[in-house]
Amino acid sequence: MTRWLIVLAGCFGLLAAVAASPLLDRTEQSSLDGRFAVRGTQAVHGLAVVAIDERTFSELDTRWPFRRTVHAQMLDRLRAAGARQVVYDVQFTEPSDREDDDLALYDAVARTKHVVLATGESDGHGGTRVLGGEQSLAEAGGAVAAASTFPYEEGGMIRRYRRDDTGLATVPVVTARLLGDPVAADRFDDGKALIDFRGGPGTIPTYSFADVLRGRVGAAQLGGRTVIVGATAPALQDVHPVSAPGEAMLSGPEILANGIWTALADNPLQPVPGWVRLLLTLGLAAVGPLLVLVLGPVRGVFAGLLAGAVYVALAQLAFDRGAVIPVALPVVGLAAALSASALASAAAVIAARGRVTRYNAELEFAVLERTAELAETQLDLVRRLARAAELRDDDTGDHIERVSRLCREVALELGLSPSAAEQLRHASVLHDVGKIGVPDDILRKPGRLTDDEMAVMRRHVSEGAELLADSDSGLLRTAEVVARTHHERWDGSGYPKRLAGEAIPLEGRIVAVCDVFDALLHERPYKSAWTIAEARAEIIASAGSHFDPRVVDALLAVLDRRDREGGRDPVPLTPGS
Repeated sequence: MTRWLIVLAGCFGLLAAVAASPLLDRTEQSSLDGRFAVRGTQAVHGLAVVAIDERTFSELDTRWPFRRTVHAQMLDRLRAAGARQVVYDVQFTEPSDREDDDLALYDAVARTKHVVLATGESDGHGGTRVLGGEQSLAEAGGAVAAASTFPYEEGGMIRRYRRDDTGLATVPVVTARLLGDPVAADRFDDGKALIDFRGGPGTIPTYSFADVLRGRVGAAQLGGRTVIVGATAPALQDVHPVSAPGEAMLSGPEILANGIWTALADNPLQPVPGWVRLLLTLGLAAVGPLLVLVLGPVRGVFAGLLAGAVYVALAQLAFDRGAVIPVALPVVGLAAALSASALASAAAVIAARGRVTRYNAELEFAVLERTAELAETQLDLVRRLARAAELRDDDTGDHIERVSRLCREVALELGLSPSAAEQLRHASVLHDVGKIGVPDDILRKPGRLTDDEMAVMRRHVSEGAELLADSDSGLLRTAEVVARTHHERWDGSGYPKRLAGEAIPLEGRIVAVCDVFDALLHERPYKSAWTIAEARAEIIASAGSHFDPRVVDALLAVLDRRDREGGRDPVPLTPGS
């Protein structure tokens, strides 16, 4: 019995140490995403999204930002359609260059009454400059400014909304209050609440801005509903990864709509109290030694695994009913307890084989010790694989390092999040991994390739993508996209699919420009190194044909900044720089 008490004490001590690990917190957050996926799409009523989508830009034949008279017309349309509440997810913090446009918008807001105007700015004390400030808003039919920002979590994910942001109440909180159903403060956990995502894109009824403005959508679709107006066009880059079931990317207005739904439902996804979490964790950890003691090591472990599966299923059932119970820590505790108990029992039964028992214990410890190194190991393997391909036609292999860092800077210049830019940096090193299969006599040929040789060379794109395909890793999925599309051209003359324009993923467009720019600057078997001026001129000349002009502009901005800062990049941009 003493041995089992020692096992229990050791497991509880391990749990206390693991509970403080950020890796465990990330695992718990990922388990929430999985619970949304299992729950699936849920019913939605009383909400609608009016989307400023690609068709809107095409039909209205206008550019962003729209004139404020257009937004004024939309507010009048929504008022006429009988919308119960209007939430406008467009920033109106600064006056436009046309005073009559501003007055038209102001009057439309006043006519609509109690419009919620989303903003990402405040003075830190809850004040904003939306439509001229708080007094102007109050005079404009009781309009209210509300924060539209969401906290980003590991991997750039959005899972929660805040009660307020720098003193300014958030859109879901304000909307629920205006609709007469305010959210109680105790329904927030440390000022945040899980968003009860109803489903992927389109789950909440969505109508084109152009259709509503032209009168093709009216009271039948919008009457009595809370209507969220905002940008969904990919070109405006207001799309974010979320916990929603199905597809994991939602536009900003759809995220706001899900947040509003959550607030109106009084934040239904609530974590259980801390003492309940503690009891569940300690209780499940204690089950392992008990089962092994009663059933023996083999049957006890199988019974423990079954207990873990039952616990996960119960966690899902609880989630479906609004109770969020922990999964990661209790399951880790059970696994640790089962492992320790089985080892202790086996040591008692087969004491004569103590050396094997010690070896297994050491191996178990080594596995646990290296778990935290998995992410770094993955990146190391990615870079080694990339260098294996690169060293076959580049004497130093530094090309992939230069391109990867340049891709990250260009991605940031284009407005990608730091996490997305960092992932592109690591994924881009595999853009030419398919060259592993290209014969040396073609890869290193100093002269022009024949048509047959070029066909062989071009196969590296599809072969590299196939090598990276079907991975569960987000990094390798991005690398597959890059490998498959970085030789496509903006005008559709590239390969292998002859994609054109924005049909080419942004990651592929970024790598295409950075790869060619770096290749021009460095000597290859078939060419001499170009000067920076010559390479810049070539990139500029190819904008609109070979390259996305917007990505070219971002590259030039990065190069200008590097030049101003004296070339501080630790991987030299050019030989000898």
